[in-house]
Amino acid sequence: MKSTYSIAEIQSWDRFTRANFINTLSGFKSLSLIGTVNGKGISNLAIFSNIVHLGADPALIGFINRPLEAAPHTLQNIQETGFYTVNLVTESMCNQAHLTSAKYPEGVSEFEMTGLTEEYREGWKAPFVEESPVQYLLKFEQVIPIELNGTFLVIGSLQAAFVPAEIQEEDGFLDLAKVEILTSLGTSGYYKTEKISKLPYAKVK
Repeated sequence: MKSTYSIAEIQSWDRFTRANFINTLSGFKSLSLIGTVNGKGISNLAIFSNIVHLGADPALIGFINRPLEAAPHTLQNIQETGFYTVNLVTESMCNQAHLTSAKYPEGVSEFEMTGLTEEYREGWKAPFVEESPVQYLLKFEQVIPIELNGTFLVIGSLQAAFVPAEIQEEDGFLDLAKVEILTSLGTSGYYKTEKISKLPYAKVK
């Protein structure tokens, strides 16, 4: 039997209960660390569970940045330098990745505070997370303010990807479960993944 909740009832709950309910209602999400650096060379690392594929040709990936007063550094760094990295999270990285969500003072690097390792590749200033087995680099393309709640849709174009050869299938499909990539639920729940099946492209008979 399902419980029924109207939006009026949901809004009557305390803010933590309401936020947890709504944050988990939309289901499991991808789990990534976004790496950036500011003009002074100070790195920043932040956990995100709202990264979304926007298209393959051109290859565009977006994420939702919270209101600037709550999470200013990632978006500021991206706009300042023009590039950022996305690093998928494994079980062995989980606790450290979660700690990047703490509100550290400006000028303090989450890499240093969590013990994750900055990795730089020639030609790009944005830091990768060395511990992550699947990493990619994005070039900043557009930011779209969402006036309803003060958040921002940040859109980047894929510039390079770094993935283990053994997880890539012949058709390009990446079996991320082979390298124990996690998924998330809400803002504090982390889950393992398992490939159940891979079905052919659906066509009307």
